[in-house]
Order: sequence, then structure tokens, then C-alpha cells
Amino acid sequence: MRIRIEDVAAAAGVSMKTVSRVLNSEPNVREATRQRVLETVEKLQYKPNPSARSLAGQRSYAIALVYDNPSRNYLMEIQAGVLDACYSHHYNLVLAPVDASAPGATAGIRGVFEHFGPDGVVLIPPLTDDPVVLDYLQEHGVPFACISPHSLADRIGVTMDERSAVRDLMAHLLSLGHRRIGHIQGHRDHGAWEWRHDGYREALQDAGITYDPALVVRGEFVFESGVRGANQLLDLDDPPTAIFAANDDMAAGVIRVAGERGLHVPRDLSVCGFDDTPISRHIFPALTTVRQPTMEMGAAATMQLLDRIRAEDAGRMLEVRHALLLRESTGPARPRN
Repeated sequence: MRIRIEDVAAAAGVSMKTVSRVLNSEPNVREATRQRVLETVEKLQYKPNPSARSLAGQRSYAIALVYDNPSRNYLMEIQAGVLDACYSHHYNLVLAPVDASAPGATAGIRGVFEHFGPDGVVLIPPLTDDPVVLDYLQEHGVPFACISPHSLADRIGVTMDERSAVRDLMAHLLSLGHRRIGHIQGHRDHGAWEWRHDGYREALQDAGITYDPALVVRGEFVFESGVRGANQLLDLDDPPTAIFAANDDMAAGVIRVAGERGLHVPRDLSVCGFDDTPISRHIFPALTTVRQPTMEMGAAATMQLLDRIRAEDAGRMLEVRHALLLRESTGPARPRN
């Protein structure tokens, strides 16, 4: 027998309206009452009917995760966090890929709302800064939260100080004696490529090392661009002793190339990445990287969005902390003959 909201109200000794307020995380409910209702929901294993909720509140009770990101590992981590926040607040999650580079980008974002009518949107890079997407959302009054936007002005969501994180990572390589450190950049449409490149450059400057453009190559935040970048750097007459790739996918590509060339990581070449996505722990040797808490960031951005949906002036931009994870892919610089 399907448990109804009436059953929850009766078992908790409250009105159906109070149950609805608790499930929708609305204010003006005493904490003791809220806890009693939530315990009753769990005990009875009550599952709200999204269609009934939508009709009653003129909401879809759906959040759209709108993305155009080439890194599957990053996307899956973010998606897990968004889904967890949606589930805990009885919202559905709609996955909405939008090709921002296509001529019909506006039609793509419009189609998300015509087909699914989500109450709000979570944006991940590079769409966090895409003018076509942002203009559409603002013009139509759609609440949205951003993950790692380039501009923080008038935004809600979550971000991290990526420049500082890269400086910490570079300090580790420098402490190991590395002076020729290559860098594979991220995609130019992402604010992250600039922050991570700036951190790389600032760390060299702080160490009194001249920036060498030959040691910096373009990437696209995907494995294949890590392979191309590694080959380009290792073909130099004076190749680097360490390579910092702007994400873990590209760093995995570097390790692949090193193995193909008969180089031992980290004895012959130190490699590090950024993000701490699952691939960083699954490859051999395990990757030294910066932990960007992407799953937690997805959940935090979604929580800020849900606050904004409930109140126009609610929600804010949160900043999370990074962590430097030292694993087997980095070691002392090997003396050159």
C-alpha cells in the first residue's frame, strides 16, 4: 500500500500543510516538529509524489544540471553531489548537456525549460561564464547557481582559490629540486585554465625562476590533450623533469606517454594533476594532485540554489578549501649528466 502524506501527518500528529512545509524545507516550522516529521517520513518510508507536489505548488521540483564539460570524471563527481542534495530535499535531477559553441546554443538551453521546466539550474564550467546561457537565464528570471565561475559578482554557488592551490603544488615540486617544470594548460573557455596557469607562473616567480613559454603547452582538460602535451614537452632539447597538468585526465595522459618512452615515473619524470578525480587513484603510479572537493561542491551549489528558489534574496557564494595530496607520481629531480 502506498504511503500518503495524510498517513505521515496522522502518525506525526501534525497537519498535512506542516508535513509539506517540512518536505519543502520552508521556514516557520519549529525544530522539534521538523525532526518529528522527518523521523516519521523515514519510518514510514514515505516518497513524495513529484506530480502532486508540482500541481500543488506550481513547481516542477526538478533541478537541471546544465553542462558542456569534456572531463567525464569531473562531471560525474559534480553530478553525484548535485544528486545527493536533490535527493535529500525530494527534488528530481535533470541532466542537460548544452553545446555552447553550437549556433543553436540558445535553442538548446530553451529546450531544457520547454521539456523539463526545472525550478532552477546548476551550471558548471565553462557554462558558468557563457554569456548566451547566462543571458537566457537572467532574461527569463531562472534561479541558477554556479560552480567555479570566473566572475563572482552577483553569483551564488561555490568556488575555490585555485591559484593558491597550484602554488602549493608547485612548492612541492620545487622542494624536490625541480627547476624545469612543464605545464599543460586547460581549455581556454574555462576560468580554471587561467587560475591554474597564474598559480604556476606566480610560484616560479616566487622561486626566482624565469618563466619559459616553451615549457607551457595548451590542453583541453581531456586525456588525449595530455598525451599531445606530454609528447610536445618531452620532445624539447632540454625537456622538463616534472610536468604539472591542469587536471587529472591530462596528467594520466602524461603518465601514459612516459611509459611508452621508457621513462620511470617518478624517477625520470615527476607528474602531478589537479582535482583528485577517481582516475588519480586508479592509475599507476597514483597521482600527486590537488583535491578539489568536486562532489561536495556540487552538493553545496545545489543547496544554495534551493535556498534561492525559496527566497529571491537567499543564497550566497561559498568558498571551499583545497588539499594537497602527495602520492607516488612525484619524487626528487634526477641530476642531469
